[in-house]
Amino acid sequence: MSSVLLVEDEEALRVFLGDSLRTEGYAVEYASDGPEGLEKALRLPVDLVVLDVMLPGKSGFEVCQAIRRAGKSLPILMLTARNQIQDTVTGLKIGADDYVTKPFDMAELKARIGALLRRALDGGAVPAAVYEFGSIRVNLRGTEVTRNGKVVDLSAREFQLLQFLIEHRGETLSRDTLLREVWGYGAKIYTRTVDVRIASLRQQLEDDPKDPRYILTVQGFGYKFRPEDQRP
Repeated sequence: MSSVLLVEDEEALRVFLGDSLRTEGYAVEYASDGPEGLEKALRLPVDLVVLDVMLPGKSGFEVCQAIRRAGKSLPILMLTARNQIQDTVTGLKIGADDYVTKPFDMAELKARIGALLRRALDGGAVPAAVYEFGSIRVNLRGTEVTRNGKVVDLSAREFQLLQFLIEHRGETLSRDTLLREVWGYGAKIYTRTVDVRIASLRQQLEDDPKDPRYILTVQGFGYKFRPEDQRP
């Protein structure tokens, strides 16, 4: 049985979410503020954290960052009432695996939790290879990316996305394909997660993120990684 830590200060929502998750067979632990959530995330053997952004004591961003700094790799799904792209970029960049914007559909939240847990359990072997393009060097075994010899601080999900793009270089990949293969979502889900991650990769890897050279947008479909050897 998988265990979920639910960190949410709004009592009615906390109880509703907890009851809904228990009906799906999850064991549920609760925290009502940031410090309590961090303490339980570090102490208890939970498999996933559902973490609200707006919390008393410590924000969800601070809690997420502290969990990652402590070396915990368990999946973190953030809940936010904000609808600004910068908030989602911030959460994903500091180590969150996904986010859901309130108000949300409970079925979608359950699907995302299930996908994150499956992904964590599956793990997956990383190919023994180094791939280079431009000034970027990607160590696929060591999960390290450098640009002009300096380490690029990618999140785990950003590295997984970059790895998948490299492995399928030259192919046009739909958002649904990326959600399924990188995030593990089995059903079609509307989310800007892919777009946020792509924007973050471009910001860190492209010389001009607004006019990308390697990670291209295919209008109306998705994205394509085009390496040096496929330049026109």
